Formats: sequence, C-alpha cells, structure tokens
Amino acid sequence: MLENFNISRILRTALSSGGEFAEIYLEEGAATQIVAEDGKIEKVLSVSDRGVSIRVISDFRTAFGYTNEVTEKSLLELAASVSSGVKGGIFDRNIIVGAAVSAPVMFIRLHPDNIRLEQKVALVAQAERAARESSAAIRQVMAVYRDGVARMQVANSLGEFSACSRIGTMFASQVVAASGDLIQTGYESNGACRGFELFDEKSAVEIALAAAKRAEMMLSARRAPGGMMPVVLSSEAGGTMIHEAIGHGLEADLVQGGVSVYRGKLGEQVASSLVTVIDDSTIPYARGSFYFDSEGVRGQKNVLVENGILKGYLYDRLTGMKEGCSSTGNGRRESYHAKPIVRMTNTLIAPGSTAPEEIVKTVPSGLFVRKMGGGQVNTVTGDFMFEVTEGYLIENGAVCEPVRGATLTGSGSEVLKNILMVGSDLGFGIGTCGKDGQGVPVSDAQPTLLIGSMTVGGAV
Repeated sequence: MLENFNISRILRTALSSGGEFAEIYLEEGAATQIVAEDGKIEKVLSVSDRGVSIRVISDFRTAFGYTNEVTEKSLLELAASVSSGVKGGIFDRNIIVGAAVSAPVMFIRLHPDNIRLEQKVALVAQAERAARESSAAIRQVMAVYRDGVARMQVANSLGEFSACSRIGTMFASQVVAASGDLIQTGYESNGACRGFELFDEKSAVEIALAAAKRAEMMLSARRAPGGMMPVVLSSEAGGTMIHEAIGHGLEADLVQGGVSVYRGKLGEQVASSLVTVIDDSTIPYARGSFYFDSEGVRGQKNVLVENGILKGYLYDRLTGMKEGCSSTGNGRRESYHAKPIVRMTNTLIAPGSTAPEEIVKTVPSGLFVRKMGGGQVNTVTGDFMFEVTEGYLIENGAVCEPVRGATLTGSGSEVLKNILMVGSDLGFGIGTCGKDGQGVPVSDAQPTLLIGSMTVGGAV
C-alpha cells in the first residue's frame, strides 16, 4: 500500500514542472459476476485488479496517468511522465503526508469472499429457473449476480491521506413474456453495500419472480391513454425521475460548462415548496454510499433544493477550485484507470407528511406509476422522457386496471414545480450511473408524489 512508499517524493516529482495540486490514488479489488440465461449458466467471471493513478491539476487543467505496476520505481516514473504534461508556476510548498486516516470498518455479516462460488452459482440458477417456470408466457429469462470488494487509498499535495474499503452485492433479473405478437419485459433488482445478507430481505427467487409477474401482467394490460393528466408516482418507482430531471443538472461540471438548465439559479425557486432534494453518501449501506469519495474527501449530506429553492450544486475538487469553494464529496471514478469527475451518490426527494393512500384518493382520473424504466434527459433544456414499465389507471380516487406502453415526457423544472402532494413514505431504486464513459453505483429515492399534470404518451 502507499505507506510503503515515499509519498512526498512521488508527489514532488509529479509537481516538478508546476501545478497547484497533485494526487496519488491506489485501488485494489476483486469482483464476481454470474449470468444465467435460458436455463444455462452463461458466465462465471472472477477478476481482481490493482493499480495506481497520479493526477496533477494546473491552471484548472488535468494531467493524468495510471499503471498496474505498483512499485516505488514505477510510481516515480509515472509521476515524471504526468509532470511532463504540465506547464505552470513551480510548486514551492512543503509536502508533509502523515499517517492515513482510515474509515471505520463497515459491519458485513456474510462477506462475499466467505461464500463459496458454487453457492452463488446455485442461487442464480435457482432464481432463473423459478422465473422461467412460473408461466407458459415466459419466453426468456436473464439473472445476474455481482459482488465486489474494493480498497482505496488517496494521498495528495495538501498532506491529506485517507483510506477506505467498499463492499457491494447486487442481483437483477430481466424477463420477457409473449402472447402472440405482443411482447412485454419485466425487470427487478436489488443491491446495496452489503454482503450475502442482502438476500435476507428479499431472495433472488423473489426478485426474479417479481420481474416475471410484471412482464406477464403487462400482456393483459390495455394500451395507456395519451394526453395531459395527473400522474401519481409511487415510492416503489424509485428515484429515476429525480436523478435525471434535476440530479445531473446540479453537477457542477455541467453547470460550469453551460449545459445545465439550473446554471445561475442559486436562490431561485426551481421546484414546488413541498420539494427538498438531497444527495447523501452517508446513508448506511445504500448502494451509492461511501466514507471517502475517490478524492479522499469525506462523504456528506448535501441539501441541493430546500422547500423548492435551489441551495447548491455538487462539486469535486476541480470544479470547487474553479469557484473557490470546497468539494462536496462528489468526486467519483469508476476505477484507477479514470480521473474523478462530479457524480451523484444517493439522490432523493425528502418525504413529506401525507399518507400515500390519501394522495391517490384526491385524483379523479389519471395515471399511477408503480415502476419506471429507462429514460433520457437534455441537461441544457431540462426536457426528459421516461418509460413506464408498470402503470395503472386511476379512476375515482382508486388504482384500477393496468396499462402498458406509457411514457412520461416534460421539463424537469416545470414538473418539479407542479408537484402538488408529497407522501410520507420513501422508496429506493438502484442503478449504475453512466457519465463520460464511466459507470458508478448509485441509488435514487422518492416518496409518493402527485404531479398535477404532465404529458403521458400512449394511445391517443
């Protein structure tokens, strides 16, 4: 690990041609992936990796390099190579790096490393088989298990030195059902910074069967009506909308690049007064949580929108330097191969005070969304489009028959201003967020929400 090397010498070498900031990032980890499809185990993959990257920031520009040869000689050579890409004033401050500040050890009851590979394979095979045999309408099933253990250390020219570990386990199933020419897909997943105890709360079989049930149910659903109507988003839908509609737009690199609709709106009302938006990497065991981010900055709870008023953006070190402010602990990277960029962690709308069932009762006619699918957003305009993978009509204040083929479109800022009621519940969804070619684990959450009116795509 880094304490075995002369960290100060490596950092001085990285800054030998100039620069304001230098950093060494070491990561080592191992991961397992198992995929079952159509009654067969298609993939069993166990990998491990170890490497170091060095970054120098000079005049808000980044020089970056990495190696998987972790020796002092190779790190000094890498530091010299990175330094050759820097032009700037000579760094003339002392670099004194003390002992590493280590994150508290997270309690994991069933560590993935202590579970036999055969047991993991059996879990995936059993779940795939249960979904495939659940109905004659099922045509295709895919079940995916992943776990990973990563340890990182970060030391920088400010003298900061931090270390932490991260453990994650995830299971997902995608099921295709068909009736004649009609094909429907169901998806369900669960994941957290936990070990094999993840399956105590919901088994792999239960996850796969939920996906199968959703796919089969949508075969009998009629086409969703289209037009403007009230929409109730269940807390079970997860926080896909908040992630896309506002989350990315509050990442400081997009704001500074002029590609965010929320640029220049600090202190302005950007949502209903009922809405508070938080990004919080300190939620115990959540998929997007950590003690230190990938730059060694302590994870924290960031209130971005409070009672509808925009309070702040998400920063890493570089974007913070550009504005003369501190990082908010949102510098994240996929691995040592990549430089850190601003990323969300666990992003949510805070719960309100209204019982979810009372929200539905106020709607004479509309759409109830239980599960959201994929979506996309234009961060410049805030316009978005999401698929609804499980939706129902609301009639006379009650959730009625299922509908298929619905999409939700609109402007993130306008929809957030049109939230009329916020439930007292809170439901989480998980994902891997992609940006600039990097994927990082995240979770999103929301309470049950009533949106007064929005565009529903479907049958006209």
